[in-house]
Amino acid sequence: MTMRFGAAFWVQRTGWPELREAVLDAEAASFDDVWIDDHLLSDEADWPDPKLEGWTTLAAVAEATTRVGLGHMVTANTLRNPGLTAKMATTVDHISGGRAILGIGSGWFEREHEAFGFDFGAGIGERLDRLGEALPLIRRLLDSEEVTHAGRFYRFDRAVCAPGPIQDHLPILIGGSGPRKTIPMVARWADMWNLYGSPEVAAAADLLLREACAEIRRDEREIERTVNLNVVIRASRADAERDWHAWAAVHRPKCGEDDREVFGSVAEVAERLDAYRAVGFAHPVFIFRTPWDHETMERLPDLRAALG
Repeated sequence: MTMRFGAAFWVQRTGWPELREAVLDAEAASFDDVWIDDHLLSDEADWPDPKLEGWTTLAAVAEATTRVGLGHMVTANTLRNPGLTAKMATTVDHISGGRAILGIGSGWFEREHEAFGFDFGAGIGERLDRLGEALPLIRRLLDSEEVTHAGRFYRFDRAVCAPGPIQDHLPILIGGSGPRKTIPMVARWADMWNLYGSPEVAAAADLLLREACAEIRRDEREIERTVNLNVVIRASRADAERDWHAWAAVHRPKCGEDDREVFGSVAEVAERLDAYRAVGFAHPVFIFRTPWDHETMERLPDLRAALG
């Protein structure tokens, strides 16, 4: 199984010039896609830290790049009406010449909702229900349907998304691995799926996805599996650990997003990534935080060669 590689940029504590340089370096290093996070406040370290807005940043990245796929890891459904989300994704598809991927999730960062007055909902179950109602509406709009809808959360009256995307089928990536609501949504609506976790965690979630796909008679092979990882490539594991501590001290990744398993030499990182490939996750997404890790980016060609 050929591996594909994503570069995800968490855009707190950065300005556009240095972010642009990092994105262009990732493209030059042969990453297949570039991802921007979508928050209105910093979701790591201190919430007042500077944070660029996700969709306008992605539009700028679309103009700056020429080859990579482009998306969010992931956009928060709670921050925008799904019709607006479809329009924004379509516009980025046009700016990029047909390279947009709509990455979306239910939304989780309560502080940004409080700060800007967005309805956070009664709990995760309600936010997932909102996403479940939004996804078919987005899909229909991206597929150039006229949509009238009166639901629990959204109302559309002959809504259209014109012009339609450049791509015949603009792909949707869904983030999350909740077994009761998220994985069934992935089975029904996703072209790509993203999660966090070890190869063992990924394999267990994947089994649930296969079962969900079988229930609705969908071929599970239609869904590309991606996994978010902290990756630091250096001459040795000790060197990678040393450099990681500088990022961790500033950004303070949340529990569950601070894993350090994919660290070390090219050979060590390749061995770990091969364990993900063995359970069907052949699209690792490397997470980058400021100061941007250009050294890891530059070693991607060597990593590709090591993985074969």
